[in-house]
Amino acid sequence: MLFSKRAALTAGSIVTAAASVIAAAAVSHASDRPTAEARAVARSHATPVAPQLRVPDGNKRIAELAAKGVQTYACTNGAWTFVEPAATLSDVRDRRHRPVALHSRGPVWVSTVDGSAVNAAAVPGASSPRAGAVPELLLKATADRGQGLFGSVSYIQRLNTRGGVAPTGPCEAGAQTGVPYTATYVFYEPTGR
Repeated sequence: MLFSKRAALTAGSIVTAAASVIAAAAVSHASDRPTAEARAVARSHATPVAPQLRVPDGNKRIAELAAKGVQTYACTNGAWTFVEPAATLSDVRDRRHRPVALHSRGPVWVSTVDGSAVNAAAVPGASSPRAGAVPELLLKATADRGQGLFGSVSYIQRLNTRGGVAPTGPCEAGAQTGVPYTATYVFYEPTGR
């Protein structure tokens, strides 16, 4: 009887030790895997950025948001002219695509989470054409509002654009249309902030 208790305790100790080793190996293996955030950042860095769209030194990336919306055009003098963007933005890491900001005429970006906002203007010469899409751009902030996400933005890159190109052909005066587009907006602030 004493022998069988000792054997059971020894066997139990071996099983416990083996389980601990397997668990430690699994944790070690899992920690070697990149996090979702690291993969998202790696994807964004993997996309080549045209030299004219690079943000000047002294600025750091603070957010990368996926935009889905329309580029709105109106018929003026028989031709389609750009009016404004209208898009909803979500964190590129969020698989559920929950809105965190709105993008509209100005251009302006407003956080739906904290109310902060940034207005910007395209940097002259900082545009890169995309086949079948609106161009990629570098924009410089002209005004910030609030203490949240957009409260200290210095530069914005519009990258990975798809769609949004003005219709071709004639149009009737007063006609208006929204052309679907997607893009990635990358926001920067001064490094010292």
